[in-house]
This record gives sequence, structure tokens and C-alpha cells, in this order.
Amino acid sequence: MTHRFPDNFLWGASISAHQTEGAYQSDGKGLSVQDTRQRDNHEIADFTVAVDHYHRYKEDIRLLAEMGIKIFRFSIAWTRIFPNGRGEVNEAGLQHYSDVIDELLKYNIQPYITLNHFDLPQALEEEGGWSARTTVDAFVTYAETVFSAYGDRAKNWLTINEPNIMLLVDKKILGKEIPLQEKYQQFHHLMIAEKYAFKRCHELIDDGKIGPVPNISLVYPATSKPLDNQAALYFNSVRNWAYLDFSCFGLYNAVFKDYLKRKNVKITFAPEDQELMENHFPDFVAMNFYTTVTVEKPTQKDGMANGISDQQSEDIMEWGFYKGFTNPYLQKNEFNWTIDPDGLKTTLQTLYDRYHLPIIITENGLGAKDELTEAGQVHDTYRINYLQQHIEQCQQAIEAGVDLIGYSPWSAIDLISVHEGISKRYGFIYVDRTEHDEKTLARHKKDSFYWYQSLIKTNQLPS
Repeated sequence: MTHRFPDNFLWGASISAHQTEGAYQSDGKGLSVQDTRQRDNHEIADFTVAVDHYHRYKEDIRLLAEMGIKIFRFSIAWTRIFPNGRGEVNEAGLQHYSDVIDELLKYNIQPYITLNHFDLPQALEEEGGWSARTTVDAFVTYAETVFSAYGDRAKNWLTINEPNIMLLVDKKILGKEIPLQEKYQQFHHLMIAEKYAFKRCHELIDDGKIGPVPNISLVYPATSKPLDNQAALYFNSVRNWAYLDFSCFGLYNAVFKDYLKRKNVKITFAPEDQELMENHFPDFVAMNFYTTVTVEKPTQKDGMANGISDQQSEDIMEWGFYKGFTNPYLQKNEFNWTIDPDGLKTTLQTLYDRYHLPIIITENGLGAKDELTEAGQVHDTYRINYLQQHIEQCQQAIEAGVDLIGYSPWSAIDLISVHEGISKRYGFIYVDRTEHDEKTLARHKKDSFYWYQSLIKTNQLPS
């Protein structure tokens, strides 16, 4: 039996602005928290040049069109539109993304645009960042500006990339640790900002569609012990469902509320928040998936006796609730992340059963140390194997009844990994640079480029 994907399935590829564009102070762009944050590892490339996608977007889009993608998920740098997060619009920045959208449409590639991908304007951070309610107001103005500018051509939008990872792994993403009370006030403001984005997208864009874009890693219990199952229940809520229940149901779920109560966290609501929460909802769920997570109930106060988890580099430990546990049944990649293709199907089924909305995968991929041969080739069979295993599970999920509408892996081109720089490569297209030598920044198609091209053309996995 031949297993084909639906004819209208959306094959794509994904990037973010700050990890690819470079040109970090060009054409009036302001500084973001990614430009200014403290860096623990000065041996890796920063985002000042990145892979120069800002100047080379036409070449990159032409290559992606050759690969055959139907959608391109990218983010807008807020600081290109409003250099200080608010105030006067920077026309050069506004024009840049208009040109990018037109270039995509020239090749019949539909843009899927992320409003914010970890790069809050530094000027807003200095005013309190997401802890300040005024940041929500600035975000709404920014969202309205880009909806109005591009909504005639760009119909599909994503809100705020991985707010759960931004808060759970604050030191690695933002360069600083956020106290728990402040962290969950930020949670509320981020989610209210998202609710405003749902509302204004639907009001300003004819046929506009918008969805949240969390990182979802289904949480397994380490054993069948009842307390390990309870640990998984709480971490599933804190890591995954708190965000999507707010987005899709407009509520704080009971398990999450109990967690906040036991941690003595109190959230401040504005008068309009309840109405926003209960009346504005997404059209689909976008999901970033790399692996699953396994936890146990901690039984020793230091929480470290059995070794900390390596899941997605998260140091998972919350005394009284859960502690990370390295799953012995899963293989790991060279960066110590577990690989769980079967878990992708389970996650998709769980997500669809919970929210009953169409799902699009907007990140999934393998970071690896690729080598460019003298002939300009990259033989990344390991990436092909990873993608094949996960796409097989996507197909199985569809056949099991999940409304999975698209797959847009990470990443379209090599980019600067937040933690490992350019050495950790994800792309279908190799960019010739090292951590401190920009070299030519030449683009080279990897073997995975041709493999994905064939998959998209036939709409089925190679037998």
C-alpha cells in the first residue's frame, strides 16, 4: 500500500530573524535582547552577521523554491519595524519584509509569519520587558502595524515563539534568570499579548488565520509509580498545557492553578483580561517538536541524586513536583538530546484530542556538525534518517485521525544556534562560515535538500 500525504499538505521550512538575518544595525534597526544579552560562550558566533539572510534573502528563497516548499515560516524582527519597540515606524524595515513577502509569492510560497521569536526590543526590556504591562500595549501596536502592512498578501500568522521555553529556560534564551513570581506575571502578559494578536488579526486581515507556537514535548513518567505519574501530570501542565489551555480555552487549568498556589504565585489581571481570554481563539495550533521529556517525583531534597535530565538541555527540577530523568529507551544525538519519533505521533494525538484544532509542525529537525567536502557537498544521511523517522510518524498520525495540515522543519538554511553557534547546523542548505570567520557565506545544497525535494514532489516518503 502506498501512503501518500494529502494533496493540500503544506510542506515547508522554517527560520527566525535574529538567527539568520545579521545586519543587526542596518537600515535603522534597533537592538534586541538577543543583540545585547550576556553570552556564557564567547567562542560561538553572535547574531551581528549571522548568515546574512537580510541581504541574501532572494538567493535563499530561490533555493527554497527549487527545493519545492509551499510555505516559509520566518519571523519579523520587531526592532526593524519599531527600533525602540514603540514610537515612529521605521519605513526601511517595513519595506524589507514587504519585499520578502513579494519574493515568496513570486514563487507561490505562502508566508507563515511569526510576530516575535525571542527578540524583544532592548528598549522595552529596559522598561521592564514582559514584566511590564506596557510591553503588551507596545506589542499590540506592532502587531497591528504588520497586520495592516502585509495582511493583503500574508494570511497566515504565528504569535510568540515558544513562550514556554523562553520562561522555563530563561538563562539560556534571555541571558538572565527570572524570579518565579515575575516569571508567571510575564506568562500572563505574554498570553494576553497573544490574545490581542488573535483579536486584531481576525479584525484587520480578510481570511486571516493565526495560531500559537509553543514548543511541545510530551512528558512521560519515569516509572509506573503513582507519584511519577503525578510528576508527569504537573510538568505536562507547567510545560505544555498551561500555554495552550490559555490560548485555546481561555483559562488557567486546575493543575496549573494548584502549582501556582503551592508556589505562592499570584497573578495580576487587568480589567479587560477575562473578556479577552474567553472570546478570542486561534484557528490552528503550530507546534515545535524535537523530543519528549521524562520526569520522576523527586525524593531527595537536592534533587540531583539520580542525575539531572538532558532533555532539550532543560535542567528540570522543581522540589515537590518533578525532576528530569534520562529516558533509557531513547537514543541521543551528538548534542545529548534524546530522539523520540514515536513520541511525535503520541504528542500529535494527545494535542489533537485535547484541542480539536488543525495542527502544523513549525519546527522539527536535527542539529549536527556537518562537514563540507572539497566538492561543495554535505552528506547528511543522519539528518535524512531523523527526518524520515519523524515524517513517518506524521503520516501515521494523519491516518489515525489527526488533522495535521503541514510540516515545516527547522531549519531552511543553516543558522546560528542559540547555544552552540554555527557549529550546530540544522539546515537543508549549508552556509560556508565558521564561528569567527564569515568566509564567503556561500550556500551549498546538502543531500537532505535533494531528499526533501523528492519527498515534496512525490508527496510520499521514498520506499
